Amino acid sequence: MHVLCVAEKPSIANSVARTLSGGNVRSREIKGRKGQFARNLDFTFNFPWIGSCDVTMTSVAGHVSNIDFPKDFSWGNCEPVSLFDAPTIVKIGNPLIAQNITNEAQRCDALMIWTDCDREGEYIGWEIVQQAKIKNNRITLENAYRARFSHLERSHVLYAAKHPIKLDKRAIDAVKTRMEVDLRTGACLTRFLTTLFRRVLGRDSPMVSYGTCQFPTLGFVVDRYKRIRLFKEEPFWSISLILKKKQRRCPMHWEKNCLFDRLVTACIYQKCLNADPEFATIKDITTKPTSNWAPLPLTTVEMQKDCARFFKLTAKDTLAAAETLYTKGFISYPRTETDTFPKAMNLQELVKKQIQAPKWGEYAKNLLESGTFRQPRGGKHSDDAHPPIHPIIFVGENASLTAVQKKVYEYVVRRFLACCSPDAKGFRTVIRAQWGSELFSTSGLVVKERGFLDVFIYTKWESSGHQLPEVEPNEKVKIYQATMTTGHTAPPPKLTETELIALMDANGIGTDATIADHIEKIKSRNYVISQKGGRGRGKNAVIVPTELGYGLVEGFNKLGFDNISLTKPFLRKELESELKDICDGKAQRVDVLTKAIGKYKEAFVLINRKKRTLLDSYKETIAANN
Repeated sequence: MHVLCVAEKPSIANSVARTLSGGNVRSREIKGRKGQFARNLDFTFNFPWIGSCDVTMTSVAGHVSNIDFPKDFSWGNCEPVSLFDAPTIVKIGNPLIAQNITNEAQRCDALMIWTDCDREGEYIGWEIVQQAKIKNNRITLENAYRARFSHLERSHVLYAAKHPIKLDKRAIDAVKTRMEVDLRTGACLTRFLTTLFRRVLGRDSPMVSYGTCQFPTLGFVVDRYKRIRLFKEEPFWSISLILKKKQRRCPMHWEKNCLFDRLVTACIYQKCLNADPEFATIKDITTKPTSNWAPLPLTTVEMQKDCARFFKLTAKDTLAAAETLYTKGFISYPRTETDTFPKAMNLQELVKKQIQAPKWGEYAKNLLESGTFRQPRGGKHSDDAHPPIHPIIFVGENASLTAVQKKVYEYVVRRFLACCSPDAKGFRTVIRAQWGSELFSTSGLVVKERGFLDVFIYTKWESSGHQLPEVEPNEKVKIYQATMTTGHTAPPPKLTETELIALMDANGIGTDATIADHIEKIKSRNYVISQKGGRGRGKNAVIVPTELGYGLVEGFNKLGFDNISLTKPFLRKELESELKDICDGKAQRVDVLTKAIGKYKEAFVLINRKKRTLLDSYKETIAANN
């Protein structure tokens, strides 16, 4: 018996082959033109259901093929609107890799798919099956085996090889639907916009592209920028009160915070002065236990948000580093929406592997030996494919990793140890005082148990720097200073990448695997740029629209769509929900496709009719900036 195994990446193929073969592998390289090559790895392995087999492990490099339009519908050969109904064809991305699968499948008795265990991986598995059965009609989608795995630790890979499942036809249909919607809408609107904007940008100007995730992502950036740009500051007034006891000053916060009427504030202030210009009365003192919860298990989106905030890494760079760590077998699969660990998973064994670490080994050891280890909290999200991101093995300082990869690995480990740790606990005391008719308050925190904070060094939760005065209810305390203050409202801060990722995730734009790509796309199209200028510690870079990006969104917003917006997240969010329905068996591919294409086609008719508005909006943006 001969089994052909196909992984999604060469590095995964190498790792799996080494594990299954015990290191006894023979390598064959198939060379093509332009430096292309495919590597086949031959070995033997004992599959429980068919016994000892000759195995060939090879790989693709992502998608084997893509869908496109025939030549009759290429750029310049048809009207853009015709692309909504045009026929599609399949194009092979890398002929050498595709041909290698066909050739190797010729002599195999079984096919096993080792692609990533997500929707896209299911579809790539389907592409591999299509290529494999060209010269071997014994191979079908129904009899192809599918290895289910989330990391490359030896026992996990062996289990996946011995307990295969079948490819998920519903997930394949969902990806087919998404790809066709993206192709038809993207090609139609990109050709239309590029041709239209070359009237003002010049004949040699770059492509002005449209994407169903790309434009809502741009819309978030423009919306924040516009709110800042149109912001008009307003004056407000407040009352500042500082009490003093035994040489200890205690600033108090007015519970009304501020008022936007100077006269009313002045009247209240004067009324308080008239009531008692020297003393305020302590109304009550409350001390309650409080907790800072240990973090949930790690998802892709949370990892990207944290690495942007803590290390100023882009979502793309974070994911690239995590992918490398995964292919080296250091962490689990880094593209996951799951924030709950399976109950059967032995997390203490994973903690144990970190004991040898110089930086956090002592913490890991104490977590196990002191009995403070706890099963992590469970979140509300699961992609039913992969567990949360976690370390697989300990990686020393001498490992062949870049500085960014080391930083991301350390973050993953510390986050994992933190979610297995107790919450931080303390006490918060609130003192409320009454001056005249007004209430003022102050609070202080005392941290008693640091819990997870000792290992998750990125989060700060510390005892208050100031000490509260010792007072009793109804006690009169000397007023050190009482003044009426003024200030002005501030515009919202510019959008950071962390905030943009959170907005995309909350609104269903992109997936854990594609959010980074969409952000990079609007940067590469010159719709947005990154600038220095964030607020707070570290001042993270912010994202602002260019004139082109701002003009495009403003133009689309002025078109007057009826219940449709191409710059808001609603259409794409609806599509993502319906794709999930396909996966769950609640919707059919043809129905979802027809509905989605119909809405975008309806929108295009209006865009074409009011295209002058798009150009005028861009010109107005240029004029306003000048």
